[in-house]
Amino acid sequence: MKVVVLAGGISTERDVSLISGKMIYQALKKKGHQVILVDVYLGLQGEVGDDIFDRDVDWAAQIQAISEQAPDIEKIKKQRADGNKRFFGPRVLDLCAAADAVFIGLHGVGGEDGKVQAVFDLMGIRYTGTDFTSAALAMDKGITKEIFRANGVPTPKGILIRQGINEDEKMPYPCIVKTCNGGSSIGVTIARNDEEYEAAKKEAFRYDNQAVVEEFIEGREFSVCVLEGKALPVIEIEPKQGFYDYKNKYQAGSTVETCPAHLSEEKTRQMQEMAEAAYRALRYHSYARMDFRMDREGRIFCLEANTLPGMTPTSLIPQEAAAIGIGFEDLCERILLSALKD
Repeated sequence: MKVVVLAGGISTERDVSLISGKMIYQALKKKGHQVILVDVYLGLQGEVGDDIFDRDVDWAAQIQAISEQAPDIEKIKKQRADGNKRFFGPRVLDLCAAADAVFIGLHGVGGEDGKVQAVFDLMGIRYTGTDFTSAALAMDKGITKEIFRANGVPTPKGILIRQGINEDEKMPYPCIVKTCNGGSSIGVTIARNDEEYEAAKKEAFRYDNQAVVEEFIEGREFSVCVLEGKALPVIEIEPKQGFYDYKNKYQAGSTVETCPAHLSEEKTRQMQEMAEAAYRALRYHSYARMDFRMDREGRIFCLEANTLPGMTPTSLIPQEAAAIGIGFEDLCERILLSALKD
């Protein structure tokens, strides 16, 4: 099968996406597919000829490890010679149209918010993951919480705040402040007093003009991927220092991840059922990942949903799939083949 793996882009999760894309690219190559990895923003130089999928090129050769800090997006934008006016780089749409399917390895704004999916729908391009509607709903954390509440999915109490607008109410401390449209814990801060709260808002508003403020659930952290409607094993996440921030997510050895999580059968089933309920509420299909916290009394809360979960060496979905005997290459191919289903 001729496949384009899309990665990169201009979100704060660019570096994570590039590593995800590299791993997906290598996995599908090993499965015998004709695969090209391309940065959706920087694009491809030269013409897209009929032979491009047959070229003996390592399209992932230049991709390095994820740094501890989020990328400098303005520096990336300067690499484009066309004035940065378009999200899609040179030849990208032509290349995607020439493929049998596109594996979307993007994360964050531009790739995970339904915009790319909507373009592909209009162009008749098949792609992995959910459609533009569910992607857009899940990208906005404020909307996600409203949908969870409306569908009986327990979620922490929270409010939506907007930059430059006075708040009608305030969450008690400690609380979590996080940018409304973002991921990889960028723009996320725990605030325990007024000074920290003001600093947290300032940090969140660097990335969006809206933020979600919610109660901090003291306890354990978990994640559950849902693959084609069925929950995979629960994974527990225990950062060695601090909380599950950008560094702890992507630097090997920073976090202890246990899969299957050490939970009773009852709690495991409850969390998996909650993940499946969240998946249905957001109208997902193909695959997605839901994040949870469980407080000291054993109450479970769904924090948010991830439309395109990471596929890096430290990502959670490959670990969950491996726990039931699905290797990384098979997982990637299974997701790819789901793009061909009507």
